[in-house]
Amino acid sequence: MRGGLAALIFFATAILPASGGAMTTRSDVPAAGCRVVSTGKAASAVDGTAICVEVERAIAAAVPNARYRAEIKLLSASRLAAVLVVNGHTLPEQNFAVMDRQLDRASIRRFAESLAAAVAKAIHP
Repeated sequence: MRGGLAALIFFATAILPASGGAMTTRSDVPAAGCRVVSTGKAASAVDGTAICVEVERAIAAAVPNARYRAEIKLLSASRLAAVLVVNGHTLPEQNFAVMDRQLDRASIRRFAESLAAAVAKAIHP
């Protein structure tokens, strides 16, 4: 009996991963994330939190449960750029500019919807 129990414990420890974070499961990886990086005067001109809220809303509406990461760059009060990583694949940089004024709520919404379309296209080509 003792030998059988020792063999069972040895077998279990040999095939099961050690605890301590060595193995990452799909549930450990965040499903979505948005981060805004400001440059220069853009930090005070545009609300980065509002941009991420809009991006997350648009992507969730277009592609529920999408696995993505978005890094938004505020280049100026009228220009944005974004790098999207969808299911581990980096998409080409997305650029957006408003020519006649500063970014406003409607232009941020259009930018977010264009990012959502890019994520949807990457998931469902």
